[in-house]
Amino acid sequence: MKRIVFATGNAGKMREIREIMADMDVEIVSMKEAGITVDIEEDGDTFEANARIKAEAIAAYTDDIVLADDSGLEVDYLNKEPGVYSARYMGEDTSYEIKNQAILDRLLGVPKEKRTARFVCAIAAVLPDKQVLVTRETIEGYIGDKPAGANGFGYDPIFYVDEYQCSTAELTEEQKNAISHRGKALRAMKKLLHQYGF
Repeated sequence: MKRIVFATGNAGKMREIREIMADMDVEIVSMKEAGITVDIEEDGDTFEANARIKAEAIAAYTDDIVLADDSGLEVDYLNKEPGVYSARYMGEDTSYEIKNQAILDRLLGVPKEKRTARFVCAIAAVLPDKQVLVTRETIEGYIGDKPAGANGFGYDPIFYVDEYQCSTAELTEEQKNAISHRGKALRAMKKLLHQYGF
């Protein structure tokens, strides 16, 4: 059975990936499960560049297909911050509660139509022949007035979608996978992998 090694240690992310790619005839493992530990310097200036850096770093240790994603939040009013620095925004170990509150504080009094934001996800795949494929998808929304919901992680509690009139942390796993940036990017990657015979 073919194997896909996903460059993450995030359990929430692995659950999402396995669910979306469940119909592929492959075993999906995290880099930890594959026994790969490597420190990766994500110094790209786009989501695509960072995803590629991660995938290529892991691919040096295996002949399996390697997938890596880089995702983050862009808030238009804040010049697309935190952007590629979403995970490291305000420092590596700062909790998302503090990060989310900081964004809400910076948007205090800003009307809804100027609070537009999007989650971006780029996924890079390195195939066994070391060919690289990249997909990028987004979900559009806005930053709410307060955090809500407990289903998501990261910036989910402050990111609202008009379609459901709630934050992405209030969506069920099914609803979120259907519309999320990562869900869309994974499905696009799945299509590409099928075209390459996987």
